[in-house]
Amino acid sequence: MLITNAFVCTIINGEKVQPVFGDLTIENNTITGFTKKEFTPSLLNSTPSQKTNEIYDAAGRLVTIPLVNFHDHIYSRLAKGQPVLGPSGNFEEILENLWWKLDSFLDAPMNEASAQLTALEAIRNGVTYIIDHHSSQLHAKESLKVLRDTLDSFGLRSILCFETTDRNGEAISAEGFNENVQYAREHCNADHQALFGLHASFTLNDETLEKVSAVVKETGLGVHIHLYEDKADRLRSMEKFGKAPVARLVEHGLLNEKSIVAHGLFLDAEELPVIAATGTSLAFNVDSNMNNAVGFPDFASLSTSLSLLAGTDGMHDNLARSLKQIFLAARLNKLDFGQAFGLAIKIYFDQVRFIKRYFPDYTDLQPGSRADLIIWDYVPPTPLTEENFWGHYLYGVLESPVCTVMQNGNFLMKDYQLAIGEKENAIRENIYLQGKRMRTCFEKELEKK
Repeated sequence: MLITNAFVCTIINGEKVQPVFGDLTIENNTITGFTKKEFTPSLLNSTPSQKTNEIYDAAGRLVTIPLVNFHDHIYSRLAKGQPVLGPSGNFEEILENLWWKLDSFLDAPMNEASAQLTALEAIRNGVTYIIDHHSSQLHAKESLKVLRDTLDSFGLRSILCFETTDRNGEAISAEGFNENVQYAREHCNADHQALFGLHASFTLNDETLEKVSAVVKETGLGVHIHLYEDKADRLRSMEKFGKAPVARLVEHGLLNEKSIVAHGLFLDAEELPVIAATGTSLAFNVDSNMNNAVGFPDFASLSTSLSLLAGTDGMHDNLARSLKQIFLAARLNKLDFGQAFGLAIKIYFDQVRFIKRYFPDYTDLQPGSRADLIIWDYVPPTPLTEENFWGHYLYGVLESPVCTVMQNGNFLMKDYQLAIGEKENAIRENIYLQGKRMRTCFEKELEKK
C-alpha cells in the first residue's frame, strides 16, 4: 500500500511534530518507509483519489496520528431527543432526572446499539481509540463484552470500565464491581484493555473503595473516576465521609499512572500536586461542562507536571471540536496565546504517552510503526513546517473534516465512505429500533408522574 502526496506529521521523540511531504509505504499493517518529495501545487487534486487498490493519492492533505477519546460515555448515545424527567436546574438534578434514569433503562440490545452509534460517529471523526466509562446499572453483567465486541467489529480499539456506584444499594453496587473485575480478567486482549470504573466520590462508600483498592493493588489496574465535575462532589463527600474526594482516593491507593480523573473543575492548589505526583491523568470535557453549566477548569493554575487529556463525556465523538474548545476556553480563561498553544501542545503529547501505557504499539507514524492514521481534508494554504505546525493544526486542521481513516493497515473510511458499506443501513435501523425502545421507557416513566 502506498499513500502518495501527503504531508505526514510524524512524532519525534514524543515531543515534537515533524510534517514532511511525500509518499508513505505500508506493508503487513506496518509503516515500512517514507519517500520525501518536493511539494508543488501541481500535485494537488480537488479531492483525494484512489488510483489503484494499492495507491491512495492524498492530494496534499495532512496525515496525523488517530484521535483518542479519553473520557466517553457510550451509554449516553440514545439520550438524543429523550425527555428530562424532572427539573434540570443544577447538576445533581440533571443526574437524577436524566442520566440515572437512562442508565437504569439500558439493556444488552440498547448497549449494542449505543456502541454501534458511537463507532459510526468515532470513525467519521477520526477517533479509533475509545476510553469509555459505561453504566447500565440494572444490566451490568457482560455489558462491557457487548461494547467490546461491537467496537471490535468496526475495527476500533478500546479501554473499558463499568461505573461502580453505591447509589442504588449493595446488590447493584456488587454487580458493577464484579463486572469490572470479570472484564479485566477474562475479556481483555491486544486491542481491548480495562480500567476500573468509579462514578464519583459522593456516591461511593469507604467499603467499596477499599474493595477496589485491593483489586488495583493485585492487578495493577488504573481507575477511571469523575472528579469535581460539580461543587457537589466535594460538598457531598465532606457531608457523608468528612473528607474531600482526592483525600479519599489517595487514602485508598487508587491513583496511579494508569488512572484517569475526569473533569477536575474544582481542584484546589493543594490537590493538584498530589494528583500529579501519582502519575494520574486529568481528562478535560469542556463541551459537557458548558452544557451542564458547571464551569471551566482553572487552566492557569495547572501544574506542568500534571498529565492532561481530552474527552467528550459522551456528548459526541468529535475530538477535534473538543480540542479546539479547550484551546478557546483557555484563551477565555485569560491565558495568552503562548500559554494556550502550550496547553494544546501538552495535551497532544500527553495523550500519546498515556495511550502507550495500554497500547505500546500506538503509532508515531515513523517507519516500523503500526499503520494507524487519519487523513484530514486540509491542504495547507501556506507553507507547512515544524515551526508553524500548531498554527495550522489549531486554526486549520481541527476546523476540517476527516476524510480517510486507516486502522492497522485497513481502511475504516476512505474518502468519506465507511468500509462497512451497505451494512450501515441495517445498523442504522437497529439503532433507531433501540432508540425507540428507550423512548418508550421514558414515556412510561412520565406516566408515573
